Amino acid sequence: MEVRVRIAPSPTGFFHVGTARTALFNYLFARQNKGKFLVRIEDTDIERSEKKYEEDILSELKWLGLEADEEILKQSDRTEIYKKYLHNLVEKNLAYKCFCTKEDLDTVRQSQMVAGMAPKYNGKCAALTKEEIKVKEVASEAYVFRLRVPEQKITFSDLIRGEVTFDGALIGDIVIAKSDENVLYNFAVVVDDYEMKISHVIRGEDHISNTPKQIFIGEALGFSRPQYAHLPLILDSKRAKLSKRFAAVSVADYREQGYLPEPFLNFLGLLGWHPKEDREILSALEMIAEFNLERVQKGGAIFNVEKLDWLNQQYIKNLSNEKLLELLGKEINEKNLKIIDLVKERLVKLSDYELLIGFFFAVPDYERELLVWKDGGLEKAREVLEKLLALQKLDKESVMALCETFGNGPVLWPLRVALSGSKASPGPFEILEVLGEGEARNRLQIAYNKI
Repeated sequence: MEVRVRIAPSPTGFFHVGTARTALFNYLFARQNKGKFLVRIEDTDIERSEKKYEEDILSELKWLGLEADEEILKQSDRTEIYKKYLHNLVEKNLAYKCFCTKEDLDTVRQSQMVAGMAPKYNGKCAALTKEEIKVKEVASEAYVFRLRVPEQKITFSDLIRGEVTFDGALIGDIVIAKSDENVLYNFAVVVDDYEMKISHVIRGEDHISNTPKQIFIGEALGFSRPQYAHLPLILDSKRAKLSKRFAAVSVADYREQGYLPEPFLNFLGLLGWHPKEDREILSALEMIAEFNLERVQKGGAIFNVEKLDWLNQQYIKNLSNEKLLELLGKEINEKNLKIIDLVKERLVKLSDYELLIGFFFAVPDYERELLVWKDGGLEKAREVLEKLLALQKLDKESVMALCETFGNGPVLWPLRVALSGSKASPGPFEILEVLGEGEARNRLQIAYNKI
């Protein structure tokens, strides 16, 4: 059997990191098994689906290198296909029109809950005759289509969680379409997976309650059952479901912050899965070679931003200076190469670059007290700055000679602050080399004037 898996996001919001993790696990599984990774856009929710979200999904999948092996399908293009399968169920009396109003359903649900029963549809319209249905249609009564769900237990083998059992008697007849032009999620998913020849459905555990419904729909249609694997949810540091209150949740957010696709994929791959040897840095090819659903954990995966930052920093350190400047959109010239060499070790994200190098182009404003080395006082700092300005040549040799009189800290600290305007920056001699002596003297004079 050919392995065929899919990622099926809904274009009702920007591409979520949880969906990206699911896409990656599907991609790794397909590649390891020499199968196909497919993409389907589930845009049946007409009111909430937007083109901008669809474009974002496809853009971020491309950025991550998770592109589909076959043509991308859109559910909005498949109405006639769904209609054919829906009518087939109605003709076989496996589905029926339900004319119950919302008020009717709410009343039944409340009475069931008061009686301590599981709320489900009571089957009121399941036995309507053709004549009764015709009368209601002539009266233009609104209706939905319901699937006749057998009152029996159904068990499926989850490749991560083992055997899972649901009782159809507790589910009741489920709505599968609002009209023959508007089928609902569970019905469309089953038809699509069958027509796309999906062999394995790998998705988040929040979908596990949909699985028995989809199995019942598939069996009614006579479809073979795919294998299921439900991934753990991604949780924040407090073990709550990942939300915007905790961190950015769209892939675009992280991309814009300056994370690279390779460490981001690396990070996603370790959310709920780990290789045999607990290595932290893994390329896509290494993850493909080692990925195994048996090593996917059942419990929630903690989203650790600090770990993502560390991974991103390691990848940045391993880039050539030229490649890094290219990613930053900077000209590759002698000055920029010197600057990137100075700040590269401190870059966590690409967006940090402008903050780290801004002082090379304009010294920021700072308080004069910053020029003071430990408890040396302003007068001591003023004296050192005066001596630095008096040097015939402002270079490392001359400065270090001054250090023999005043000490390293009392000389190098105010020099570095004067040149960078910051207490955290590259060393003073590295900055001096980039700025040049003329600009360095200007900055020393500004520092001296502050005192």
